[in-house]
Amino acid sequence: MNDVAVHPLWGRLVLLAFAALDIAAAVWTATHLTAGGTLGNFFSYFTIQSNLIIIAVWLVIALADPQGRRWQVIRCAATLYILITGIVYALLLSKINVGIAYPWTNDTLHRVTPLVALADWLLVPAALGISARFIAALLAYPIVYGVYTLIRGPIVDWYPYPFIDPREQGYGEMAFGLVILVIAFVIIAFAVTALGELASKWRDRRASAAS
Repeated sequence: MNDVAVHPLWGRLVLLAFAALDIAAAVWTATHLTAGGTLGNFFSYFTIQSNLIIIAVWLVIALADPQGRRWQVIRCAATLYILITGIVYALLLSKINVGIAYPWTNDTLHRVTPLVALADWLLVPAALGISARFIAALLAYPIVYGVYTLIRGPIVDWYPYPFIDPREQGYGEMAFGLVILVIAFVIIAFAVTALGELASKWRDRRASAAS
């Protein structure tokens, strides 16, 4: 199984540039919080956490571009999480106030960064295999995030997203919605790993044809 991905120098520089843009958007958002916003709440958004994770991954790629399966799994997970951010925002949150007052930071965190991550995964793919166990491992972090949010929410009387806020919809309706979200996350995780497999095979065929 080919699980090695190698970024060309120009690709590493591109990721470095987008990491800098993402850092700027995150810092600007953190220093320009909307009324009533706190840093604790800021860092409790899945949007912020997934962007920080992909920033870290891009910086490592730009500086070292490590190889091997363990690193590619981390890269796959980071890609999955930022894509979850982008897809959930597009489908559920684009018309809702998510506490980000500036359009350029909102677009960077929710649209630009997920698209760049997807392009990177397709252009420099890694074949990691597809199994229920692997998909479950990838989704462990979003599940832990959900548990953290439901524990923290009643303590601070604040929830980052309406679909994980039981105060108005009740726990039953919220639980049903979260089950649907988990199923969607499984589909997205499967798609990300499958795209890695398919793009890797296409890359290998091109390399064989050129040699």
